[in-house]
Amino acid sequence: MKNKHVAVLLGGFSSERPVSLSSGKACADALENEGYRVTRVDVARDVGSVLAALKPDVAFNALHGPFGEDGTIQGVLEYLQIPYTHSGVLASALAMNKEQAKKVAKAAGILVAESKVANRFAIQNKHPMKPPYVVKPVNEGSSFGVVIVHEGQSHPPQVIGSSEWKYGDTVMVERYIHGRELTCAVMGDVALGVCEIIPTGHSFYDYDSKYVAGGSKHETPAKISPNIYQKIQTLALKAHQAIGCRGVSRSDFRYDDRHSENGEVVWLEINTQPGMTPTSLVPEIAAHAGHSFGELLSWMVEDASCLR
Repeated sequence: MKNKHVAVLLGGFSSERPVSLSSGKACADALENEGYRVTRVDVARDVGSVLAALKPDVAFNALHGPFGEDGTIQGVLEYLQIPYTHSGVLASALAMNKEQAKKVAKAAGILVAESKVANRFAIQNKHPMKPPYVVKPVNEGSSFGVVIVHEGQSHPPQVIGSSEWKYGDTVMVERYIHGRELTCAVMGDVALGVCEIIPTGHSFYDYDSKYVAGGSKHETPAKISPNIYQKIQTLALKAHQAIGCRGVSRSDFRYDDRHSENGEVVWLEINTQPGMTPTSLVPEIAAHAGHSFGELLSWMVEDASCLR
């Protein structure tokens, strides 16, 4: 029903606020073009009272990072009984904690990278595992705080123990997986397709690669063998279901084909609030699968519910 009143939640106060503002604007504009009545809500601490007064039919969650995709805003929306897009409280909280999400994925039979959780100060002077490895915050997105420790590096990166670090004291140390960066979007109970991300001028798919125009090249569909393509789609849907996701999600993988075409496909993480900016992956993958940006967003609005 295109006459629905949709509150697009954007901005917020996490480190990913700029991404959310961009996602939210793109979504709000597209939903208006689809005929919905849209109110843009820049989320602050009073969001509960703002939404209670606004009484929208649906909340379109375009927030990223802590508070927006970790189950917190989802709980507020449940309390207010406002149907909302994307995953519910439990799946959002679980997916946001990378280590816990990997435990669930592994239990579902999905190959994940060896990892351990540590206090950042405990690993600042001695390698927690043999390099190469990756250090990443447990509860951040958009590659914030990700540090790659290369083979032959004599000591852990000093930034981890410094006052510059602003991503919490608990970090995940993960075996570095060589290979190609692949991602798969899931929409409902369908894996839409696989895209390969080729960073241009960056060592990995970091923040600038994601959100700065020209920061990365996207190959949609990914130029990989049909059996690997199908395998990644199957694994992405399996992760989506095992973690309890709803609506749209995106799973990231590494595919190491250095030694054979079958290689090693390793699941890295799932994103329950994938970006919806002009350079984002899910809209591009959806378009290749035959869904325009407006159609994708309309589906998400009509899919919205509570008790997700």
